[in-house]
Amino acid sequence: MRNIKLLLGSAMLAAVAAAPSHAADFSFSGTIHYQKDVIEIPFTLLQDASNVKVWTDSFHSGGNFDPITAVWKDGLLIGQNDDDAGIAPGQTYYDSGLRFSNLSAGNYLFTIAAFNNFANTTHLADGFRFDSQAAIPLADWNQPASHKGMGQNWSVHLSGVDGATPPPVPEPESYAMLAAGLGLLACVARRKNKA
Repeated sequence: MRNIKLLLGSAMLAAVAAAPSHAADFSFSGTIHYQKDVIEIPFTLLQDASNVKVWTDSFHSGGNFDPITAVWKDGLLIGQNDDDAGIAPGQTYYDSGLRFSNLSAGNYLFTIAAFNNFANTTHLADGFRFDSQAAIPLADWNQPASHKGMGQNWSVHLSGVDGATPPPVPEPESYAMLAAGLGLLACVARRKNKA
C-alpha cells in the first residue's frame, strides 16, 4: 500500500511539473527623463513559447517621444524595432514592438529607448548610441524625425510571458538633493549639541 501511495504521489508530481505554464499579460508605465535613458524590463518564459508580443503604445500620435524597442537574451540582441503600427489595436504609426513565434524558455530583457538611440551592437554590454552624449531633458530635446517638446511618458505591454518585473522607479535629483541637505542639517545640529 505504501509503495502505491509513493507511486501515485510521484505520478502527480510529474504531472504538475509537465503541466503547461500559465502565460500572462503585463503592462507597465512610467516616465523617461533624458534622451539617453533606456528602460529595462526583465521577463521570463518557463517553457518554450510560440506567441510572445512585447510592445509600447507610448507615442500617442505625437504626444510623447518616439520609442525603439529591443529584446535580449543572455546579453545578446534577438530583435529590435523602431515602428510597428499594427502590433496591437490602437497603436499609432511611431509605436514599436516585437512578435516572436518561437522563443525558448529562459530569462529575457525588454528595453525601450527614444528614437534613434539604437543598440550599438548585438551585445547589450556595448550599450546604446546616446550613452556618450550629455543628458538632455526630454522636454528640451529635439528628437530626430519628430519635434521638440515631446512628452516623457512611456507605456509597455508584454503578452504570452510567464513573469515580468517593472523597472525601478528612478529617484529624481531633487529628492537626492533634499536627502543630502537634510543630512547636512543633521550634522550641523549634532555639532551644535556637542559644543
